[in-house]
Amino acid sequence: MRAKVAGTLAVASVLAGCGTATSVTPTPSGPGLVTLDKVTPPAPGGEVGQASTEFANADELSLWTKLSETEKDVDRIAKWDVNKTVKGSMYLEPKTSAWFDGFRGPFVYQDLAGDIAMHARVKVEGKSGGQPKRKFSLGGLMARQPGSYETPNWVSITIGTGEKSGQVEVKYTKDGSSKPKEMPVKNGWVDLVLARVGRVFVALYREDGGKWKVGNRWPSTLPDALQWGVTAYTDWDSYNTLKKDATKANAKQVKGQPDLKLTVDFVRFLRPDLPEYADPLNSASVSDEVLIKAMTPAGA
Repeated sequence: MRAKVAGTLAVASVLAGCGTATSVTPTPSGPGLVTLDKVTPPAPGGEVGQASTEFANADELSLWTKLSETEKDVDRIAKWDVNKTVKGSMYLEPKTSAWFDGFRGPFVYQDLAGDIAMHARVKVEGKSGGQPKRKFSLGGLMARQPGSYETPNWVSITIGTGEKSGQVEVKYTKDGSSKPKEMPVKNGWVDLVLARVGRVFVALYREDGGKWKVGNRWPSTLPDALQWGVTAYTDWDSYNTLKKDATKANAKQVKGQPDLKLTVDFVRFLRPDLPEYADPLNSASVSDEVLIKAMTPAGA
């Protein structure tokens, strides 16, 4: 049965555009300094915790919905299953597709509301192993505004091959305009967190055996209820002349050379929290160290 969570915390402030954290020094009349002892890891369980999935049973596939079904689109998923192709994991193999500006790709999700920290352990490979060989072959996490095909609004953190192989890409798409940022990441399993708390979205990642890093922070301009889930897309070069025409590209399945396999070990949903006086868009108020503690699970 699908977990549908009623939101209890509205966005505290609506900001236009998107960007990264600022570093203005906190003042008595401005944002307060948040120290490590004032924050705790996000809370597991509760309503939102019921949406968490360990992928130990094939029946857990029924908790997830294809966007192509709910919003009537081309099904760009070649293969999708739970505890079948890879034991104890979700497996997703996309057809040629893209999530950029107005272009659409595969997305499977759950409907959730309020402040969320979505934590997953994922691995992206090319079909023959190693890093995907086709440009912009990426897989990971997305939070999307429902019904936003005409004016796309979503935020994501994915790994794989972007402009170069071995990248983590964080991206905010506001009203159909995508602003991506890429950083290098090692091949293999990577932990990802995509979270919203109050008026900020954050994306964090950790290489296997490494330390958590902040990929980006953005002002949250999206509604309280969102689609939270898993995405994968591949093979941007095969769009050829359609790269500037999302409408025509979205109307059909583009034939190409898809080269991506996404394996997801688990997806866990938690409730993050920050003190009311915190300004999480301001790194002088909420440092990366504090943000990581507040957005990543205890012991993770």
